[in-house]
This record gives sequence, C-alpha cells and structure tokens, in this order.
Amino acid sequence: MYYSKVTKAASMRIIKEILSVKQAVIFLCAIFLFSSCRNIDLFEKNTPIPGYNWKTAYPVTGNFTITDTVSAYHIYIVLRHTDAYNYNNIWLNAGLQAPGDTLVSQNINLSLGNDATGWEGVGMNDIWEVRKRVTAVPTRFKMTGEYRFNITHIMRDDPLPHIMSVGLRLEKLP
Repeated sequence: MYYSKVTKAASMRIIKEILSVKQAVIFLCAIFLFSSCRNIDLFEKNTPIPGYNWKTAYPVTGNFTITDTVSAYHIYIVLRHTDAYNYNNIWLNAGLQAPGDTLVSQNINLSLGNDATGWEGVGMNDIWEVRKRVTAVPTRFKMTGEYRFNITHIMRDDPLPHIMSVGLRLEKLP
C-alpha cells in the first residue's frame, strides 16, 4: 500500500513537471513566432537583363506609388551579376521623377567587391546579388502619387556582360 502511494505521488509529480516544461516550451515558441513576424512595408522591382548583356539603350524603368509623405524611406539599388563579371564596381545613372516633375538623375559608383575579400552581397554558386543603399540618410518624399525611376549603366563596355538583373527597392522605416 505504501509503495503504491509513493509511486502514484512520484508519477503525478513527474507528469506535472512534464506538463510545465511542455507549457514553457509552447509559450517560448509562441513568443518567438509572434516577435519574428514583423511587417516590412516595401516596394521592390527587379528587371531581368536579356542574355545577361546590359545595353546602355536598355534602361531599367518602373513606377511606385507613395501614399505616406511623413514616413522616411531607405532607397536601394539591387543588382544581380555572375561571378564572371569583370569589374569590382559598376557606374550607374539613376533617375527619379516625382509626380508632375522632371526626371532628376545622379551618377552612382556602386562597389560590388574587391580583390582582397571578393564579391559583396549574397552569393550562391556563380550568382551574386548585392543590395546597396543609394542615399546616406533616409529619404522623405514631398508629395503623394506615382513616382517613376530609371536606371542605366554608364560603363565603357556596351553591352555590359554578366549583369543578370537590376532593380530598385524602397523600405519604409517604422
């Protein structure tokens, strides 16, 4: 009789400990799941380059709509190239046209890597993607509406080989 009472009490204590550990694990998993779900308000458009030979006459263009003029945005150039790309950088002419305004362009020297550390960005096999912020500080758009962008390369090689895609990315800051 005494043996069965001890066994029952020990069994109940073990079951309670298992349940409390299980509840703690479920609670921690739920916290991790909900804290990792963060909505990022962004726009990204990447244009594939035909035959991986980017001609100066083939500008990458697109439109995006701004509805919030209070928030700030990070603006990125997204470029995908092969490992066979011949240079450590690429010169781009990037233009942005606000609604009802003229196209404002700037030349950008986009670093893609160096001889000491190799390519920047994320690579898989012989494909590399680099995402570079264009502006040093976050940008606020002055008016709502549809904006137009235009990106061309201004390298000496035309067509510029081994460029797979080029695009623009906007991330709205919280």
